[in-house]
Amino acid sequence: MEQLQQFFTNPMVCAPLAAWLAAQFMKTLIDATRYRRFNARLLTASGGMPSAHSAFVCCLAATAGRNVGLASPTFAVTFALAVVVMYDAAGVRRAVDKQSDILTHVLNHVPRTQDDFDRFLEELVGHTRLQVVAGAVLGILVAALLN
Repeated sequence: MEQLQQFFTNPMVCAPLAAWLAAQFMKTLIDATRYRRFNARLLTASGGMPSAHSAFVCCLAATAGRNVGLASPTFAVTFALAVVVMYDAAGVRRAVDKQSDILTHVLNHVPRTQDDFDRFLEELVGHTRLQVVAGAVLGILVAALLN
């Protein structure tokens, strides 16, 4: 029981989760404001503004840097993880987004059965660079506020 309590009070667990939650709520609010409708799916979806992935890993790295020092191996590992995740979110995953757009266009414009028209491809997979940077800034801000 004590180990479970330590886990849930560990700032390197709690702060990144708070940053992820903040990003997911912000993403949902931005979408609701933009399209004038509430889309509950965005509370857990990837993609969109700001990047919850970037918020999570940047908050983790900032929390590690603040709690164990910038010269620590823990900070080095979390910093490297943040760089890889953000590179992937803005690069590789963005390419998947573009391919999804093309496939959706083909499915919607090539005559097929009604079932083909009813299928939807997930289009919110990757992030723009701005979304990644916004997520990174949010993560660092959450780390600063919670530590």
